[in-house]
Amino acid sequence: MIDPTHPPSGGGYSGPPPGQPTCTRHPDRPTGLLCQQCERPYCPECLREASVGFQCVDCLARAGQDRAATRPRAGVTIAGAALAERPLIVPGLIAVNVLVFVWTVIEAGSVPDNYLSPLFADWALLPLLVAAGEWWRIVTSGFLHFGLLHLGFNMLALWVIGRDLELALGRVRFLAVYLVGLLGGSAAAMVFSEPRGAVAGASGAVFGLMGGLAVVLRRLRHSPAPAVTLIVVNIVISFVVPSISISGHIGGLVAGGLATVAMVYAPAHRRNQWQAALTLTLVVLLLLVMSLRAAALA
Repeated sequence: MIDPTHPPSGGGYSGPPPGQPTCTRHPDRPTGLLCQQCERPYCPECLREASVGFQCVDCLARAGQDRAATRPRAGVTIAGAALAERPLIVPGLIAVNVLVFVWTVIEAGSVPDNYLSPLFADWALLPLLVAAGEWWRIVTSGFLHFGLLHLGFNMLALWVIGRDLELALGRVRFLAVYLVGLLGGSAAAMVFSEPRGAVAGASGAVFGLMGGLAVVLRRLRHSPAPAVTLIVVNIVISFVVPSISISGHIGGLVAGGLATVAMVYAPAHRRNQWQAALTLTLVVLLLLVMSLRAAALA
């Protein structure tokens, strides 16, 4: 084998083959490695191990973080956020959903019929009531669940998918993806659901996380097959099991996936501004869709 950092000597060597990427700092060294931060090619000598992939010494020097490879340093996620050791947003979301469910059970005096509670009547998404001005329902409906099985399935999915995705994106960015997925599910339900029918559940947001997981795996150059398989299985279940808002699931999936694209593919230069602007654009577009639908129902 040939070490790319030490090309063979002698008159027969005339540099890397045409079209072969070479190290940014050492043009005579062919390499297939990229800096995770600036995405330029670098040889192994010019890269330092990071929390996700590798970063070049130039990016580390610009950030004032260049240290010896054997010394620990603060890491960043693939989306540019500070690296956390454990999820915080996911347990918080689960706690909120469980507390809301307990509230509806107490009000209704029943676990399976918790949807009879006054809170359910005030928070569930009914397109006609949203069109009448009750816009809070597009968010509050994402924290209601029809019975214990509905709650348990969504919270299990949120924990299994969300804990790793939160660590990969960072807490604030993960929460943004979750909420955009929730709005995407609400927008699809507004457009395609029965105007007088009640829609509720965290499924739109959870499907948004499924889409986000597929995007992150693709960005890390891992096979997205596990995430795609999970998405396909859950979409099939959505068609098979009655009384499930298929449109809400697909709307959440698309919106969450697009929000994650904004997080992990934003240009390294002014990354935070790009992420905020792209996420805000998605939110505005979703609100515009719902506003047009509300106007048509009014």
